[in-house]
Amino acid sequence: MVIQMNGQPLVVVEGLKGHYVGMFGVVHGVDGVSLTIEEGEGVGLVGESGCGKSTLAQLVTGVTGPMLHYQEGTVQVDGYNVYDIPEETLRTEVLCKRLSYIPQAAMDSLNPVKRITGLLQDVVKERTGRRPTSDEIRRTAGDHFESLGLSRGVLDLYPHELSGGMKQRVVVAISTLWNPKILVVDEPTSALDVSSQKMLIKTLAMLRDRAMVKSMLFITHDIPVARQICESLAVMYCGQLVEVGPVEGVLDAPQHPYTQGLLASIASYEPQQGGQQWLESIPGRPPDMREPPPGCRFHPRCASAEARCAVEEPTEARLADGRSLRCWRYMGGL
Repeated sequence: MVIQMNGQPLVVVEGLKGHYVGMFGVVHGVDGVSLTIEEGEGVGLVGESGCGKSTLAQLVTGVTGPMLHYQEGTVQVDGYNVYDIPEETLRTEVLCKRLSYIPQAAMDSLNPVKRITGLLQDVVKERTGRRPTSDEIRRTAGDHFESLGLSRGVLDLYPHELSGGMKQRVVVAISTLWNPKILVVDEPTSALDVSSQKMLIKTLAMLRDRAMVKSMLFITHDIPVARQICESLAVMYCGQLVEVGPVEGVLDAPQHPYTQGLLASIASYEPQQGGQQWLESIPGRPPDMREPPPGCRFHPRCASAEARCAVEEPTEARLADGRSLRCWRYMGGL
């Protein structure tokens, strides 16, 4: 799916595929994803657990884990094809400088036996090849931390001396130290209480407001939060994007049957409803991504599915508002 906006695309993903290999077999985590993120755009990525959101985020960085394997497709970040450049170029010219990634449970990545200054020294050495002194870190990183509402004193603390919300904000500060053009954030609020979530969302919004980060790929289960900080929304199901478009349009008038079911199953406070709105669940179970269903991957759970849906995979359809969908209903097939 491609979102067309004014300006030059900052990130262009085309036909991206990646899978996990292990004793469990082969899991097709991302299967043919295309997505464009413009400079200055925030894109929210939503979907059920296990649909491939985090896998997509990791593949976009160009750095895969021991079980995750890049299969095919291209990922261009600010003109760099991350799977067609030397590892050294990826490390020094793309990561941190142009793209920074905050994974799930990022607060657990802080070294428990090092102060934040020590951790930053390691990060800078990995990024530049030179290890700065503690005083240099306090001078350079201190200003950045303060700009994000963190005290300079945080630099001299150990992770166990910080609350969960403070840890997460410290990770955000470290990840944006070089003002990357795009920040990829994976479920940043999932382990936080409500007040800490609010503070973190304000911090992320501030990064974009002050142009410290120009664009963002924001992965979340909290769709109302995505509405607050993103201009576009991409809905993922079984390793594929099924609906992509302006966030207000997708949330206020969802078109894909999966998007409609996903939004109907979310609890939200609507004063005019008086607490009388019923939640609906999507029938069936998410598919086994080791053996994705043929045809449209949502057809076993779709009330509108017909015979064609079970045998032919829908290609991308474009609506008048620029929205992209994978559904035969919008291709004259049903």
